[in-house]
Amino acid sequence: VQLVESGGGLVQAGGSLRLSCAASGFTFDDYAVGWFRQAPGKEREGVSCINCLDGNTYYADSVKGRFTVSSDNAKNTVYLQMNSLKPEDTAVYYCAADLEAVISGLTGWGTTSLWGQGTQVTVSS
Repeated sequence: VQLVESGGGLVQAGGSLRLSCAASGFTFDDYAVGWFRQAPGKEREGVSCINCLDGNTYYADSVKGRFTVSSDNAKNTVYLQMNSLKPEDTAVYYCAADLEAVISGLTGWGTTSLWGQGTQVTVSS
């Protein structure tokens, strides 16, 4: 049972990247999936989630209008499309999964959630 992120890389400001979070050993049915990021010297920050608020999506104010979270149930994968990237978006991005029942937006996530290994996103100015 694991989550595997991919899609990170180096991009110029204003560019786009799409991150993927693939589940292995289980399906996302009944699970909320969240995206989080952590920049050097900063605390982990919630970015977005799907099926995490009455079955809907949720976005942090810092990414609203620029990032889009989606899922492909056939591929058991959740995506984070990131557009209009800014240097301040630079961080290691993690996806996490937890039961919908214990999650409310970007709260409720923690050590009992299943976390991926992270993927580096670097945005140059």
